[in-house]
Amino acid sequence: MPKLQEIWTCEKDCRLKGNHQANCIEENNSSDQLFYTCNSVAETGEATWYIDSAASNHMTYNKGAFQTLDESFKTNVKLGDNHIVKVEGKGSVAINTKKGTRIINDVMYIPNLRTNLFSVGQMMEKGYTLHFGGDSCTIYDNKDKTLKIAEVRMKEHRCFPIHLQYMGRTAMKAQEDQSWLWHRRLGHFNFQGLKILHQKKMMTDLPQIQAVEGACEACLQGKQHKKPFPSGTSWRAKAVLELIHTDVCGPMRTPSHEQNRYFILFIDDYSRMTWVYFMREKSEVFKVFKKFKNLVEKQSGRSIKVLRSDRGKEYNNSEFDKFCEEEGIEHQTTVSYNPQQNGVSEERKNRTVMEMARSMLQEKHLPKAFWAEAVYTAVYLLNRCPTKAVQNMTPIEAWSGKKPSAKHLRVFGSICYVHIPTEKRHKLEEKTEKGIFLGYSTQSKGYRIYNLKTKKLIISRDVEFDEDAMWNWDEEKVERQSVMIPKETPPQQQQEEGTDQAEMERRSQKHQDHPERPPPSEEIEEETPKKDKASQ
Repeated sequence: MPKLQEIWTCEKDCRLKGNHQANCIEENNSSDQLFYTCNSVAETGEATWYIDSAASNHMTYNKGAFQTLDESFKTNVKLGDNHIVKVEGKGSVAINTKKGTRIINDVMYIPNLRTNLFSVGQMMEKGYTLHFGGDSCTIYDNKDKTLKIAEVRMKEHRCFPIHLQYMGRTAMKAQEDQSWLWHRRLGHFNFQGLKILHQKKMMTDLPQIQAVEGACEACLQGKQHKKPFPSGTSWRAKAVLELIHTDVCGPMRTPSHEQNRYFILFIDDYSRMTWVYFMREKSEVFKVFKKFKNLVEKQSGRSIKVLRSDRGKEYNNSEFDKFCEEEGIEHQTTVSYNPQQNGVSEERKNRTVMEMARSMLQEKHLPKAFWAEAVYTAVYLLNRCPTKAVQNMTPIEAWSGKKPSAKHLRVFGSICYVHIPTEKRHKLEEKTEKGIFLGYSTQSKGYRIYNLKTKKLIISRDVEFDEDAMWNWDEEKVERQSVMIPKETPPQQQQEEGTDQAEMERRSQKHQDHPERPPPSEEIEEETPKKDKASQ
């Protein structure tokens, strides 16, 4: 925050001019105590505001600038020349900046005001930093204090006019719709994380995202929260494969289409890159670990140094111990009944994956048998989303060095239409078949589709999507959907915090719907990829 003597005001400068008087608003029984300076400056355009340290609130005379306006808010403002003007409302104004859309809240609507005022005090109260030096005023972001969002030059009368570009209601609505769409495409990832992805250019082809009002129904129903474990100062790996965290989740009450009931996660501590495999029994852990080890060591050219797991029998047996000893892998185990010691995996990643998968299933009312496809897709997306553990890049970039693209991402569970090649159909037959989008293929560039006609999983590149449609499993037809609740409650945000698998299983036991029927909100039953490959 700049020192006190570095903050200038228009008040002193206006007195020096003689023709301009500083205006101090006196509080009376019906007026808020508002301060207003430079009121005699010449008429300006509707998009010109003046930065004013003596104004206690943002004020404008332009009703068309408001995105929202509460006209029931009434008060009076007394100017320095004893002229009283009426405040006819208070609301929010949306503006375009180089760093994206900004919402200015608590703006007073004063029709008889001659100039628009930008309050220094209100900006500072919101956490913004304003630095006056030389002949300019620089405004820094309220979250990233090093991020400069505006620089305003001093003009005539020693004042600081800032030219704002209003965002119209139609444009604002279109951007909100786009933000909701990418929230859904990225597995209901929180809006703040999506903004970071765009602002820090961690993903290509991702448009500008803004936090929007309202609540995502799938997030509210699909996510549950407990108090997080206290953040510790545990040792962090300095290179890929120095430390791998692993954990098994399951059994799921409903088997997947491949008859799997468990999944196992492997998380690279350095990059936070995650791999998921699906299993019918816990006894498959050793076989899956060898498959995983072979894959990542060949991809990276490095060897696994440390494997950290719980004390489950699937990890602690003579066969597993002997293999680790022969391969030079140090096998660390967490203390019994203290799973947070393995916090990166069991109590954090499992929860994040399960909540994202549950939200995706809930949004499109998919059968519980698709749980594994949702988990597989959740891991795929989380590898392309920001995490506090890795600075300025996604896990997949930290692992591979390649920046991910958003161009191919679509809303999980959407209705889609798969093109049928000419050689596989007669001239009068339909050119497409209807299906449900169930994720991304890591073996080939294509989408994983559940064919509604054949009831089989296929992989195809030639697909058209209807992302606002879903399949009605009762009536066997396509229907439109609404994805948000229009209220002020913000969407619950995902964090890498703890979860309790037993509690999730206890909650899901409340519902015993048939696997071919739309699942209740809190029940996630997994469905696996067509081939038992790891999701990356």
